[in-house]
Amino acid sequence: MKNELKIKKEILNKVKEFYFAQQKKKFIPGSTLVNYAGRVYDYKELVNLVDSSLDFWLTAGRYAQEFEEKFAEFLGMKYCSLVNSGSSANLIALTTLTSRALKNRQLKPGDEVITTACGFPTTLNPIIQNNLKPVFIDVELGTYDIQADKIEKAISKKTKAIFVPHTLGNPSNIDKILKLVKKYNLWFIEDNCDALGSRYNGKYTGTFGHISTFSFYPAHHITMGEGGAVATNDPLLRRIILSFRDWGRDCWCEPGHDNTCKMRFNQQFGELPFGYDHKYVYSHIGYNLKVTDMQASVGVAQLEKLPRFIDVRKNNFEYLFTKLKRYEKYFILPIATKNSSPSWFGFPIIVKETASFNRSDIVSFLETNKIATRMLFGGNLIKQPAYQNIKYRVHGDLKNTDLVMNNLFWIGVYPGINKEKLKYIIHIFDVFLKKNR
Repeated sequence: MKNELKIKKEILNKVKEFYFAQQKKKFIPGSTLVNYAGRVYDYKELVNLVDSSLDFWLTAGRYAQEFEEKFAEFLGMKYCSLVNSGSSANLIALTTLTSRALKNRQLKPGDEVITTACGFPTTLNPIIQNNLKPVFIDVELGTYDIQADKIEKAISKKTKAIFVPHTLGNPSNIDKILKLVKKYNLWFIEDNCDALGSRYNGKYTGTFGHISTFSFYPAHHITMGEGGAVATNDPLLRRIILSFRDWGRDCWCEPGHDNTCKMRFNQQFGELPFGYDHKYVYSHIGYNLKVTDMQASVGVAQLEKLPRFIDVRKNNFEYLFTKLKRYEKYFILPIATKNSSPSWFGFPIIVKETASFNRSDIVSFLETNKIATRMLFGGNLIKQPAYQNIKYRVHGDLKNTDLVMNNLFWIGVYPGINKEKLKYIIHIFDVFLKKNR
């Protein structure tokens, strides 16, 4: 045993040496890509990753448990359940609300879920996949969040839930949403995948809803490569989340553990024989969406860096906003939601209809000069090929969503963008706008 630990220590020290031996590439303006997002890490992630691989515990294990506990503590939530992606987190979150265990609050086919058509498809997909009906409301310009003042008039007798993202890290109007949730006895799911570390009324987003979701894809605030999480304070919802995540099983033993309930062979379920092994009883039609311990090991190291990552994102956003404010003649710049402190995912810009250039012009110029850009994900999702034949309802119109689809792009604020790169970004904007006044 001592010899094994000695060898392991030597291996991990070599991993650390390997990290520092890597050549750090110098930033060359116009040649080095200024990415919109990306992984930011040091030797600790590599050491954890190799450490977990040496355990050869290939499913969720000690690192997953450590991350779930520390992440829940960071948020101030009771329960965090790791999954293999933010998209899976959204699927699990909404599917949880279809469980028979929720009795008269169970979502059933044909029930309506209020959301937006402006954003990433995996907020919308679980609604459709569960045979529910999305009700689309337009977004605000500047914040790009759902127009909360229009939600109440969109509520019908079939409306059972509100499922909205905090777009690019900018919190939705949670106060208005929570009032309606209480008044109409609705479920509220926060898609917090782009907003880890954002605050609303001093509290972290992702702590207001019945369930909230997070993504740890490399573009996000922290990464596991692939990975996500579902958080809740409700013990019943937690049980259902774990069931849908873990094949639909009724048993809640942790992997590698048996008979936690002390009744493994002493219960009756469905039409199974009495005493059927509880580890093989299935109360939901579920999935296997667990994370691996190697992914979780990276997340544990990343979580230590999260407070600094949040600060850098905010500072980078503020720098870009201050420098680009002089070009408001051409652009609609982002606006933080009232009572919020966003941990920005990106810096969104709308090219005004009155500008002497269009989005394609400036995006092409930025990309040519090695500054990566992105659209606001799917734009107006109901105009995407995948959604041509879905059943949905639109309350009002989607005028702003269409403007986002046609005129908005965003650039990065992630911690990999330093002052040198920020100055270069502004220089390229200056060059372009000098030519296109």
